[in-house]
Amino acid sequence: SGHILLEGPPGTSKTFLAQCFAAVLGLDFGRIQFTPDLMPGDIVGSSLFDFRTSAFKLTKGPLFCELLLADEINRTPPRTQAALLEAMQERAVTLDGERHKLSDRFLVIATQNPIEQQGVYPLPEAQLDRFLFKHVMQWPGEAEEERIVRTHGARHGAQHPSDWGIEQQVSRAEIEAAAAAAIAVPMVEEVTRYVVRLIRATRSAPDIAVGASPRAGAMLASAARARAALEGRDYVIPDDVKVLARPALRHRLMLSPAAEIEGKLVDDVVDRLIESVEAPR
Repeated sequence: SGHILLEGPPGTSKTFLAQCFAAVLGLDFGRIQFTPDLMPGDIVGSSLFDFRTSAFKLTKGPLFCELLLADEINRTPPRTQAALLEAMQERAVTLDGERHKLSDRFLVIATQNPIEQQGVYPLPEAQLDRFLFKHVMQWPGEAEEERIVRTHGARHGAQHPSDWGIEQQVSRAEIEAAAAAAIAVPMVEEVTRYVVRLIRATRSAPDIAVGASPRAGAMLASAARARAALEGRDYVIPDDVKVLARPALRHRLMLSPAAEIEGKLVDDVVDRLIESVEAPR
């Protein structure tokens, strides 16, 4: 139930990864290519006048799907970026005063290119806080890149997940059961307090100008429960929190001006916080 922000240079298969993810889970896939001239109505839809019926007819936008790929989300103005806020937080959209509910499985995977600096609009903090994780896509290793060139160098045209044998692996019922199993994983008070101490430590760290919100702590706890379930445990341990702290916090923290001048990285600051905050034993 958490949205994902993928950041990386062009050509690292961010878009294709989202398509494969939707195919494996059997999700209704939608894609929006964000551009500087994109308007909110292009995302959520609008009411158009039908001359045959002399009435306005609601035309739903590409937002009405189960997995939305917001490609290059930082290339559109804040007004259009904000059109996603209600959908990401409440899984609903308000059009002409009427509330339209989205699928319970609605998920946003957004991509952004960190290299370009012209014609981009950084995401506002309120929207960044609604992403569960921010994953940084790195360049592939030399051996991986050789495999990419060898495999894809002879292909032409657009690729589809089915071209690589990627098909739906789970049903809707199985996804719901997996989500219910993750939610049911208990978290003892000691681990809960550890999550809170880690989040609060981000607000007093000298290298951080703006720390993480209570929403970040709640999301980190939910993610830790899911990781415990994936590891086959019916309980959360501090290591679940530590492993997920980087992707859960790196997009929520703003470095202080002094830290930016010194060239410090958010990931390194998070690592130092993990080391400084004592974990329960």
